Amino acid sequence: MATPARPPDQPPDRPTSTLALAHALSAAERGLAVIPLSRTKLPALRSPHHDDPAGSPVCHGECGRPGHGVYDATTDPAHIRHLFAAAPWATGYGIACGLPPHHLVGIDIDTKPDRSTSTALRELALRHLFTIPDTVVVLTPSGGRHLWLTGPPDLVIPNSASRLAPGIDVRGAGGYLVGPGSRSAHGAYRTAPGTAHLAPAPCPRALLRLLAPPPAPHDREAGNRRSSGSDSGGQGLIQFVLAAREGQRNTRLFWAACRAYETGLGPTLTEPLTHAARHTGLPEHEARATIASAARLIRGRGPASI
Repeated sequence: MATPARPPDQPPDRPTSTLALAHALSAAERGLAVIPLSRTKLPALRSPHHDDPAGSPVCHGECGRPGHGVYDATTDPAHIRHLFAAAPWATGYGIACGLPPHHLVGIDIDTKPDRSTSTALRELALRHLFTIPDTVVVLTPSGGRHLWLTGPPDLVIPNSASRLAPGIDVRGAGGYLVGPGSRSAHGAYRTAPGTAHLAPAPCPRALLRLLAPPPAPHDREAGNRRSSGSDSGGQGLIQFVLAAREGQRNTRLFWAACRAYETGLGPTLTEPLTHAARHTGLPEHEARATIASAARLIRGRGPASI
């Protein structure tokens, strides 16, 4: 049983948790992988390894216990109920970004009175010649907005804070968005009027170029090989991992492993991908755990996310 993330003297709010579960199950029906969240907007279940000694192998859910953050994210109704049963104090749910089938990208706009982020986004759109399409918009208790967009499956969008513009954060691979219907310590998240019926819209190409990390030389070489039809045996995926910089290594490896298992090359590429990840500085045990998480996700044997 995972260790609770709430104070032990805080009684569980059953009606609120039940409502959060209902919203989470509804999101899962739309293909969105979810995890339970506490009132602090953090994952409701603490890691079962929080007392492990330093230097213990990194676990991304291989132990079979809940409490691995977005690695627990799933669309399986039975597993979602299991996660919420383990966290009856949960008052909301998080939606993992970057996962198939939607490859969700969240644009988190802080519109507090002391910020001009709406203006900053408009100026960004004018400068780079794009418009935000009609899409799902979630209103936050603090007055902010979350725009839901979808990215292409072959592009990893990293998380960032104020890199796009001051006060505008991006939730990509390895991140999550607080789902509508959730309640935090500051209030409820709700879908903006007129957007609940919409599907997440594709992210404009010009905006994607701003969100994506700049291509490294290895990326360009791999792209040239794919264009010429010579990317056989998953060499493009291996080069993609080799091009990872610090802060991207785990995310890129997870994405590449997912693509490998989706195309049937997973078992063949396990060792080459592990070797590539080690070359970038990722410890071998962490690389293997990440690849195993990707395999579980694609094979449908359990939740995994990054």
